[in-house]
Amino acid sequence: MNTETATPSTAPNPPAARGPRRLALGVLIGAVLASGAAYASYQVYVGSRFESTDDAYTAADTAIVTSQVDGLVAEVRVVDSQPVKKGEVIVTLDPTDASLALAQAEADLARAKAQQAAAVADSERAGIDLSRRLPLAGSGSISGDELTHVKNGSSLATAALQAARASVALAQARVERTRLDLERTVIRAPIDGVVARREVQLGQRIQPSLPLLSVVPVNDIYVNANFKEIQLKDVRVGQSVRLVSDLYGHHVEFHGHVEGFNGGTGSAFALIPAQNATGNWIKVVQRLPVRIRLEPGELQAHPLRVGLSMTAKIDVGVTG
Repeated sequence: MNTETATPSTAPNPPAARGPRRLALGVLIGAVLASGAAYASYQVYVGSRFESTDDAYTAADTAIVTSQVDGLVAEVRVVDSQPVKKGEVIVTLDPTDASLALAQAEADLARAKAQQAAAVADSERAGIDLSRRLPLAGSGSISGDELTHVKNGSSLATAALQAARASVALAQARVERTRLDLERTVIRAPIDGVVARREVQLGQRIQPSLPLLSVVPVNDIYVNANFKEIQLKDVRVGQSVRLVSDLYGHHVEFHGHVEGFNGGTGSAFALIPAQNATGNWIKVVQRLPVRIRLEPGELQAHPLRVGLSMTAKIDVGVTG
């Protein structure tokens, strides 16, 4: 009995089966081309309008508080992270020495004024004597020696009065200086801000210009954004900037504007500048710090601190 063995069909798919595949492939290719066109359009019309960097950090013009007089620390009224207002007392020195110096200066001033008063009287009296004798000199009623003596007395009285006035001025200046030294035993916050790096301690003997603490103006913080030199062709002062901090994340957006450019790159001001006179020199794209001023209202709503990481995006499509 003959038995026929069935073999699987190797015939190509009929046209009806190839149609859906070609359609799906066409749709896929079309979607890829559309996506590419959309991306290219975005880069041309939107992406090229912005320059961004994540190499950006908050900064502030911190005030370093020092003493202008030497003395013993009697009281420290602040600690690190404490908010302070401009003019608020933060440190006081023992005023004993300054008070004694002021009292001595005031006593010297009183003495100098008394001497000046006596000198004024002597000068006036000598002037009267001279004015009385000058008319008598022509008639021979007084001798030449007597007239010379009266003139010399008047000159000496005038010189003594000038010296007394100089002594009063010197004593007055000393009083003002010692009074100022006494006022300087009370050290006040120079600006509004937050206390940082407090080094002064109770009972410490301090010298003028010794750093005691710093005050950071947290309501006046700005951002130093380090952009590559190839990004700065269209960046101008006044252009708007959008910023995001790592502290708050992307749900909080800060706004600002370009305030200025640093005078040089970071490597140009390095303690050990790069030496390019060697045969192994490799060109590295440099970064230039761009200063960005933030909106004060946004800083008050979401406070920042110095040194925090930021992402900055400058709108170079407008001139500011």
